[in-house]
Amino acid sequence: MLCTRLTNARFLTMDPGHPVAHDLGIWQGRIVGLDEAVTSLPAREVIDLQGATVLPGFIDAHVHLAWTGFKENTPSIAGCTRVDEVLAVVEEAVIRKGTPGAWVSIAGYDQRALGRHLTAAELDTVSHGHKLFLLHDSGHGCVVNSAVLDLLPADLSRDGGFLAEGAMGAARALRLPYSQRELADAIGRAARTCLAEGVTACAEAGIGGTLVGHSPVELGAYQLAREEGLLPLRVQLMVSADRLHPVAAHEADGIPRSLDLGLRTGFGDDRLSVGALKIFTDGGMMARTAALSSPYEGLDHAGQLQDDPDVLADTIVDGHLAGWQLAVHAIGDRAADLALDALERAQRLRPRPGARHRIEHAGLIRPDQLPRFARLGVSAVVQPNFLRYFGDDYAAIMGEERAPWLYRGRAFLDRGITLVGSSDRPVTDGSPLRAVQFMVERASESGQVIGPDEALTVDEALRAYTVAGAFACHWDDRLGSLTPGKLADLVVLGDDPRRVDPSRIGDIEVVATYVDGRWTGKAAS
Repeated sequence: MLCTRLTNARFLTMDPGHPVAHDLGIWQGRIVGLDEAVTSLPAREVIDLQGATVLPGFIDAHVHLAWTGFKENTPSIAGCTRVDEVLAVVEEAVIRKGTPGAWVSIAGYDQRALGRHLTAAELDTVSHGHKLFLLHDSGHGCVVNSAVLDLLPADLSRDGGFLAEGAMGAARALRLPYSQRELADAIGRAARTCLAEGVTACAEAGIGGTLVGHSPVELGAYQLAREEGLLPLRVQLMVSADRLHPVAAHEADGIPRSLDLGLRTGFGDDRLSVGALKIFTDGGMMARTAALSSPYEGLDHAGQLQDDPDVLADTIVDGHLAGWQLAVHAIGDRAADLALDALERAQRLRPRPGARHRIEHAGLIRPDQLPRFARLGVSAVVQPNFLRYFGDDYAAIMGEERAPWLYRGRAFLDRGITLVGSSDRPVTDGSPLRAVQFMVERASESGQVIGPDEALTVDEALRAYTVAGAFACHWDDRLGSLTPGKLADLVVLGDDPRRVDPSRIGDIEVVATYVDGRWTGKAAS
């Protein structure tokens, strides 16, 4: 007897052996059959989906849950276009904080809305003895007031109060980490938001590190969230590479640096596991710190690498030698060169063809870099919604020649490169359906078409958020398609993305999600 049979639906299985089905059977959290294999079997529960469209649960292969949860509860200056508006919001948050000398965090900072960066002197006028930390929406910079600058080393790079990359990390390090209780609650809030958009599994893109980590014991917060029922979806945790340290392992193991106990990719279970090692090589385009091979249009610099190139390359090689899958953050083409060079050296030293190394973002990839991706078997984990929401700006700062190379789609697939969809939530909208719409249309919110030759079919875009996401996270034996034997993670949609006009894909209702074959309720609730 089946536990559940879902019927009267259009199941888009993403399995070429049985691409469309009308019935699906579930037993003990797994899919046991489709159509005639289950239609006549008795079931404890039969659910009529009334003609809905059902897909495998979406997989967001690059997300920041803790950051998302905290941002939802942090005062924000998003939408402010004048300095006086920003300062009014900041002062209100300071007054609510009360305790003199305390840290006050503000979300939603983006200098592009103001036409320039805020300064520490301006923040000083509304700080009232508090330490102010305004996080850039990209996560690659912040603005602080003089009370914070005075605590930092004098030789640290600063621009009137704006701190980028490592300098931002130094400011973060002045604060106490969040408690595991605070982290677990934030993770739970973000997980519910993901679930509401049809995401049933995700990869948390960096815990424990200087740039995006919130605590040196952050993994424990995810365990706490799971134990308390706050984690309704599957989570794979990328570990920041700055957690690695030299180990006295046996020389036969060939492990120069590792986490304690030799922990690496693959530890855990279907609900919570350790994924890739996260290595930052450059910054971001919003903050103008992505490392390019030639300057940004209208600027006299080409971004920056996170560290000395040899140090970054050695970290990539050491992570590979220690047995990790690598998730190398490389947005600019110069950073991608460094990543590809290091990955090639690593594979030459110790071939691991099944490692499934990834380049996170792959924001600007030149034509000559594409064959190297393919030859090395590296996946490109992109964020289509970056161009949907920031595309006009990105195209302008790249210029006419480079704009078509931004967050590619077709060029990767045509060369056999695994193209993986993700959001980088909360940097921008996390909706997979809106990202799928962009991958098909290649149009920003203003209507500007960016790299039209990179457009995908709807099926190809959906695969990026299902089959390819599962492959990138080593979940392809259990997730990514509605195939008998795999886990019963499903998203129920109010319409078929393949049958509506592409302009309507992003507005399709997410009716419900199922994880382990259990209905999580109407998504919007």
